[in-house]
Amino acid sequence: MLSIRQARSTDTPSLIRLRAAWVAEQTGEETEDPDFDNNYRTWQVNNARTMFVADLDGTPIGMLNLMVFERMPKPGKKSTCWVYLGNAFVVADQRNDGVGSMLLDAAIHFSQNIKAARIVLSPSDESQTFYARRGFEPAEELLVKRFEYEP
Repeated sequence: MLSIRQARSTDTPSLIRLRAAWVAEQTGEETEDPDFDNNYRTWQVNNARTMFVADLDGTPIGMLNLMVFERMPKPGKKSTCWVYLGNAFVVADQRNDGVGSMLLDAAIHFSQNIKAARIVLSPSDESQTFYARRGFEPAEELLVKRFEYEP
């Protein structure tokens, strides 16, 4: 049975596995990195995110995370927030079965519940139509300055 839920601390090994699968899919090969497990765990501790997991019969098959940005308060106005959606991924053999839509629904529902002003994301070329079908549109009010940093 498929369920979408917020990730728990016990999901960390599965999230690490899903992230490695995503990278392997993007590069066409698995990457040997003995430090990845520790690097992921350090990132997770240092980067507060709300994670959602798609779980099929006890096995995580998809994920996404949300970072909530609290706006600086203004005199006479309540503080508001916006949400960045990142790292959405569903294993290849489970795509086009509604898993991504269910994950996105959870992200939208969460964002509406915290009264976020908007959700933003940086979609891959392949995922742009998926998000467009769900009402996402190009943002013209943002500016970007890119840096030539290669880790």
